[in-house]
Amino acid sequence: MAEEEKIRAKDLIGKMLVSEESGRKFGVVGDVEYIVESGELINLVLSETTTHSEALNLQQNEKKRSLVPFSAVKSVGDFVIVAEKDIL
Repeated sequence: MAEEEKIRAKDLIGKMLVSEESGRKFGVVGDVEYIVESGELINLVLSETTTHSEALNLQQNEKKRSLVPFSAVKSVGDFVIVAEKDIL
């Protein structure tokens, strides 16, 4: 994703996370983790997971919700497209 593109966290909430490579769904973005000082997005927090994402044993936060690193995000539109290879 180009550095000059601005993405607001609220634009991500409620969108389905989809693999760029396979088109498989990971779940719905329920929240984001970010650095307060800079506003840099760190992780997308999934509120609803799929069997595909559960099988990947993704990192989890203290509330046992799956995390996807924001660095894996390739594009945002109707869906959040992520590079699956960057998650694993």
